[in-house]
Amino acid sequence: MISYRHHIVSLVAVFLALAVGVALGGGPLSDLGRDDKPASAPTSPRKQPAAKATYGDEFASAGAAALYANGLRDRSVSLVTLPGADADVVSALGAEVEAAGGTIAGTYDVLPALTDASEKSLVDTLGSQLADQLGSGAVSADAPTYERMGQLLGLAVSGSSDLPSSEAEAVRQGLAGAELMGSPEDAARAPAVLVVLGDSTNPAILTGVVTGLADKATGVVVAGSADVLTDLRSESDGRAATVDGVDQPLGQVTAVLAVIRSFSVQGGSFGASGSDGAVPLT
Repeated sequence: MISYRHHIVSLVAVFLALAVGVALGGGPLSDLGRDDKPASAPTSPRKQPAAKATYGDEFASAGAAALYANGLRDRSVSLVTLPGADADVVSALGAEVEAAGGTIAGTYDVLPALTDASEKSLVDTLGSQLADQLGSGAVSADAPTYERMGQLLGLAVSGSSDLPSSEAEAVRQGLAGAELMGSPEDAARAPAVLVVLGDSTNPAILTGVVTGLADKATGVVVAGSADVLTDLRSESDGRAATVDGVDQPLGQVTAVLAVIRSFSVQGGSFGASGSDGAVPLT
C-alpha cells in the first residue's frame, strides 16, 4: 500500500517536473528551430537598488527635523563655496541649516585663482601682506602659503577669533580686490564653517586651506564627493569633518548633522565612504 507520505512525494515530483518543463519551454530551449527574434525586455522589476536609494533620501528628508532636534538654534553658519560647487547643492545645504534652526551668516565664494597652482605667487604675496597688516599673532608666522591663506579666510568668515569686525572686513576686501574671493553683501561671520567643494581641487591646496580654516573656526565641515575628499581625508590633520554624497538629500542631512556636532566635537569622516560611519549622531 502506498503511504500518504509516498503520495505527497510523488505529487511533488510531478509538479517539479512540470515546473522544469515550463522553464525549459520558455527559456533557452524554446528558441531551437525558430527564427532569430529580438530578446524581449525582462519583465522582472530591477528597480530595487534605485528604490532603496530613493528610500534612504526620503527617510533623511522626512526625519531631518527630528534628527536635527533644533541643534543649530540661535547659531549661525558661514557657507564657503569652492570653484565648481553646485549652486543647487549649496542652496539645499543652506535650507537644511535653516531647518536645523540655524541661520546662514554669509555665503563666501572662493574664486578660481585662489585654488589655481599657477597663481601661487599671487596667493603668497597677498597672504603675506594681509598678515603683516593684521599684526603679530593674527596669522601663524611660519604657516605655508595655502595654510596661511586658509587662516586669513577663516578670520574673514568665522567669528571665533578676537579679530575686530573692521579688520575682518579689510581681509575680505583684500581677497575680493585680488579676485581670490567674491564680495558678498551684508555678510557676517559665524563660528562654524561649511565648505562645499566643486568637482576637483588640487589636493595639496585644499588640504592647506582647510587646515588653516580649522585653525580659526570653532568647527569646519567639508562637503563634497568621495573622490574629491579622498586626499583630504588622508592628508589633513583631521580637525575638519568631511561628508561625502552631498549631491543627494541623505548626504545634505548628514552634512548639517556634522555642523551641529562641530560646535562640540571637531573632525570625523562621514557619509557612504566615511571611515567614522554614515551619520554623526554623537
